[in-house]
Amino acid sequence: MGERIVFRDVCGRVLTERDLKGFSGPVRWVVIGGEAVSPEAARLHAKAREAGRCGDYFRALDLLDEAQALAPAWPYPVYDAAYTYLLLDEPLMAEELYRRVDQMAPRGFFACKTSLDTLRRERAGEVFPGFAKAYATIDWLDPVSKKSLLQSITSKFPAYAPAWKDLAPLLDDDADRLRAIERGLAGHPDPQTLGLLLVNKALILANNGARDEAISILGTLALSPDATLAAEHHAKATLASLIFG
Repeated sequence: MGERIVFRDVCGRVLTERDLKGFSGPVRWVVIGGEAVSPEAARLHAKAREAGRCGDYFRALDLLDEAQALAPAWPYPVYDAAYTYLLLDEPLMAEELYRRVDQMAPRGFFACKTSLDTLRRERAGEVFPGFAKAYATIDWLDPVSKKSLLQSITSKFPAYAPAWKDLAPLLDDDADRLRAIERGLAGHPDPQTLGLLLVNKALILANNGARDEAISILGTLALSPDATLAAEHHAKATLASLIFG
C-alpha cells in the first residue's frame, strides 16, 4: 500500500506522510555550504564570533575574512561579517554582504532575507536611518519591553511586516494574533517573514477548528518552489504535528 497523501496542490504536487517524517526541531543552517569547511576555517569562525561577543569587531572582521578565504562557499562567515558591519553603523557594507549571502544561499540563511529587506527599506527611506541595526537587537529585550516596542513600531511603520510577525505571539488572544498576522501579510513581507507568518496563521486556524484550511496553507507553503528552506521546514514540521500528533 502506498503512502497516504496528506495534501495535493493546484499543480498536482503531493505531500505524503513519508514526506513529513523527521521534520522537527530547528533548521540546521550551519550545514549550508559547509560540506568542505576545513577545521581551520571553523576554528577561525569560532574565534571571530568570540571576538564579536567581546565587542572587538575589527578583530572579528579580520578573522571572518580569513575563514571565508579558506571556505569560499560557506555563507556563515559572510553572514556574521554583515551583522558586524551593521553593528558598526555601516549599513551599505552590511547590505552588500547580506546580498552576497543571499546569492550563496538563495533559499535563505538565518535572518538574511529579512535583514536584507530591512536594509533596502531603510535605504529607500521607508524607515529611519539606523532602523535595521536597532531592530536586529530587539530579541535582547524582555517580553514586556519587546511587546511595547513592537506596538510602537507597528503603529509608526505599519507596512513593516517583520514587526507584525514578532508582535503576534506576544498578544493576548488568537483573534488579536490573527489580526496582526494579516497586517503582516499585507505589508509585502520578505520570503522568510512571509513563510513564518503563514505557518503561524495556520497554527491559529488549526487550534480554532479550521484544520483543513490550516493544512491547505501549510501544504501549499511546503510545496512552493519559492518557499525558503525555513518556511518549508516549519510548514512540514507543523503539518507533521497535525497529522501525527
